[in-house]
Formats: sequence, structure tokens, C-alpha cells
Amino acid sequence: MNGHEKDDVKDDLGFGDLSLGDTSEFANPDYVAKTNGHGDAEAGGAFHESRTHAAARRQATTLTRAEEQGLKRALTSRHISFIGFGGGIGVGLFIGIGQSLAQAGPAGIFLSFAITGVLVWCVIQSIGEIVTKYPVDASFPGLGTRFVDPAVGFTIGWTYWLNMAISVAVECTAIGILVEWWITSVNAAAWIAIALVIIYTFNMLPVHWYGEAEVATACIKVITLIGLMICGLVITLGGAPDRHRRGFEYWKNPGAFNHFNGIPGSLGEFLGFFYSFTNAGFAYGGTEVIVLAGAEAKNPSRQIPKNVRLFVYRQLFFYIGGSLMIGMIVPYNHPALTDPKGNANSSPWVIAIKTAGIKVLPSIVNAAIITSALSAGNTYLYIAARTIRGMALNGQAPAFLAKTTRHGVPLMAVLCSAPLGLFAFLSVGSGGASQAFQWLKNLIALNNMMNWGLLAFTYCRFHKAMKAQDISRQTLVWYGRFQPYAAWFAVVFCAIVCVFQGFPVFLKGRWRGSDFVASYISFVLYLVPYVGYKLIKRSKMVKPAEADLKSNIINPWDITEEPEPTTWYGKTWRFITH
Repeated sequence: MNGHEKDDVKDDLGFGDLSLGDTSEFANPDYVAKTNGHGDAEAGGAFHESRTHAAARRQATTLTRAEEQGLKRALTSRHISFIGFGGGIGVGLFIGIGQSLAQAGPAGIFLSFAITGVLVWCVIQSIGEIVTKYPVDASFPGLGTRFVDPAVGFTIGWTYWLNMAISVAVECTAIGILVEWWITSVNAAAWIAIALVIIYTFNMLPVHWYGEAEVATACIKVITLIGLMICGLVITLGGAPDRHRRGFEYWKNPGAFNHFNGIPGSLGEFLGFFYSFTNAGFAYGGTEVIVLAGAEAKNPSRQIPKNVRLFVYRQLFFYIGGSLMIGMIVPYNHPALTDPKGNANSSPWVIAIKTAGIKVLPSIVNAAIITSALSAGNTYLYIAARTIRGMALNGQAPAFLAKTTRHGVPLMAVLCSAPLGLFAFLSVGSGGASQAFQWLKNLIALNNMMNWGLLAFTYCRFHKAMKAQDISRQTLVWYGRFQPYAAWFAVVFCAIVCVFQGFPVFLKGRWRGSDFVASYISFVLYLVPYVGYKLIKRSKMVKPAEADLKSNIINPWDITEEPEPTTWYGKTWRFITH
């Protein structure tokens, strides 16, 4: 069935008229007996109610569940679609990608971004399959607790929360540096403070305002990236003012691969290519929001699969296509790529535009990058708040963090996550502060890899539980491709990158204790909560045959068809997203 939704979801899932939130029936022995333990109600049984009665009961239980959970399903299909296109795209794709080019060369960066794209696609496919049936109100930690081990859920939760909250600081730091490209008379701390206030404000408003902000900024990101791709094509074909036809010139001179640390031969080229996975991991960070937003989507069972499909277009064009293009318009040995200031001048797009003699456009690109950084910071705080709230729902964080306002905003979770954004002010200092900030950036990239690996492993356990309990994946509303092999690929690949990414400190003459700690402290951050939880709570791995596949399931009645578009642009958008 290749991952497509079923025509009649109610019959395929076999839930009859059961409603979301009425989970007590799944624990009823009479219900289990009548349904053979799999939710397949027998024809003519007591569970086939009239549609009128079922509709009334669904309305009542939906209201009850909304009151219990707090979050409001206020994100529309339009919000989710634009989040799918633009969510999580920040400075990593505009500026950080230049560092990858300098490290790996044009062929190396293209391969590293393509492979990382496949990796993230495998992860998105995996968790997307789960959350179309099991809601992510408790965020990703809830999935780890439910299908792997409460200790794993606890570990995913705290590390993922920490990673996303610190990512806000990274994006705000970039904003301070980028604005200084125009205005040097004002300290960067002022721009960082303004960015933080904007991000905090949007996360304290009802979620539909977050959705509207993402629609606006996603439009800017998409238009900017499309414009940059067209501009890059014009430059490489010789249509720029300098009339220099580049083609694949830079793949020949200085070359397709760079040699890491001057190490000659294929070994140096491979090490440069491998090391670029760190920056690729940072650039792809936050893409999981296209699945996480399903907790507040009006129709998650339709919108999450749509977002997964949108992700394919997004990564092919923006990430993989973008990495190919910059390798054609900028040589990897251009000195501006490694500018320690990290402002717009180090963006490969700006370098190419200025080299080609195009005026004004660099300032426009700089403004677009600032908008992207602001949007990404907004997304990271959104994820962080929902993650720690999910921990509270699982009893793995203070209970007050689960509280929401009457508009469904997890205000206490936002206020708890917000202070980590203040790490952005580290970059205002000099010397050691700047180095510490670079370590934080590398820490985020490595943590992204570790979290992706754990999420993929969570899917592997879910898949095994489905088989152990003799439940076919075809009963799911939507299921991913190439499973469980795609998930296992993600697990193994993430493990390899995490273990070996710190290889530079072991090269001759490059050993520094601080660099070693920065490269491998993520393992400590993951092991401490995992081991601590195991020792205190004595939790055990969830056996596949005993995994909870019955309760708290997304209501199949919530799957509704959207009205057919009547305009040409509406029909085009529907074709792309379906």
C-alpha cells in the first residue's frame, strides 16, 4: 500500500465507534474478548452504535480529553504545510553550510548533506508512522517510555529539551552578528535581547499565532532559497555581471574534495567528508517539528503524512540541491568561508553574489537570513516547551510544567525553557566565550544525531511490538517505506557518527583536553540521566509482547476529508502536498 492512507480508515482500523479519549474500554476484559484482543469488533456486536449516539459520545469525550490535556488542536492544514516546508530552517543552511564546504569540498558537502538527508528522512518516516496512530501529546519522550523503557524516555526528554532550548541561543547569537553587518555602533547584545523578546512573546501566545508566524517566515525562507538557487544557476552559467561561466570549474580547481588538516591522499579527503557530518547535523536540526506539531494539528492523521511527503521535496531542493549549487559557485578554499566572525560575509551565497559583482542583493539575503534565524529560534523554543511538558505528563518532570493556560499555551514550560536562550550572550564576550559558544554549536549537532538514533530505535521497538502482538501495519492510517530497515540504518549510522566525530583530537599534534571533552560530553549527558533513572526507578525494557498498543489512540473519526480546492493555485498546492 506504499504508505498511502486507506479509503475507509474506520473499517481498516476496526475501532467501530470508539472515540478518542475513551481509553477505558481498551482495558475492559469484555471488550478485549469481543474484539479478539485487536480491536476488531464482531459484526452485530454491542460496539456498533448508531451514528447519532456515537457522534454525541465523541463530542463529549473530545471535550473531556481537551480539558485534561490542555493543548489546543488549532494548527490548520495551511499551518502544518508551511511548517513542513520551512520549520527548523535556520542559519545552518545559510551560513553553517559554508563551513562544511570549507571542510569537505564541493563533492564532500554534497554527499554529506545527501546522506544526512536520507538519515533524517528515515527518522521522519519512522516517528511519523507512530504518531499518526499514537498522539504525541507527551512529545517524543512519551514514545520512548511507551515502547522502549521509561529510562530511555526520560533520557530522550531531558537531552532533547536541553538541545532545543540551547538552539534558541545559537540562532539569537547569529541574529546579533548578522545585524552588526549593517549597524556596528550598537552592541550585539541589544539585538540578541530583541530577538529573545520576540521569540518569547510568540511562544506565549495561542498556538495558532505560532502557526501564522511560521506561515509568514516560511514564505520568506522559501522565496529566498528559490531566489538564491536561481541566482546561483545564473552565476554558474555566466549570466552575472562578471560574465564568468563557472560550471563545475571549482570541482576541478581547487578540487572536488578537501584534505582534512592537510592529510594527503584519499584518507585526508575521507576525513574531511566525514567531519562535515557535524555541520550537516546542525543544519538539519529541528526538522522533527513537522511531526511534533501533530499534537496541536486539527487533523494529525492526515496532516502528518502530508508533512512527511513535503519533507522529501524540501530536502531535495533546499538541502541537497543547495549543497550542490554552492559547490559550483564558491571554491572551498575561499578565505571568507572560515571567517571567525561568522556574519553574512561567510555565507557562501553572499560570497558568490559579491564575487559575481551583483549589488544590493547581499543585504536582501542578510535580511532573509535574520528572518530565518528568528523563525528557527521560535520553532526551537516551541519544541523545547512541548518536550518538557510531555515529561511532566509522564511524571518525569515537575507536575506544574504540564499546566496550560485557557488558550492551551504551556506557559510554565515556556518560562522554564526560556532562560537557556540567555546563553546567546556568551558570544558578546571575547576569547574563551567565543570558543565556548562554538562548543555549544557542536554539542547541538552531536545531540541531534544521538536523538535521531534514539527515535529510530524507538520505532524499531514499536515495529517489533506490532509483530509480537500480531497486529498488521496495514491497520495503521499511514505507514512508512522500507521499514524496519530504514530505522535500523538510522540507528547504526547515528552511532557511527557519534562515536567517531571526535577523531580530530586524536590526530598527531591536535590533542587538547578541552576539545576531547567538547567532542564526547554528549555521551555523559545521555548516560547520566539514563543510569540515574535505572538506579532510582528500577525500570525495565518494555517487552514487545507487553507494549501498550491499545490505549490512547488517535480517534479514527477525526480523519476528515478537506474540501476540494476550486482555484488553480489551490489545486496545484494540493497536488504537491498529496
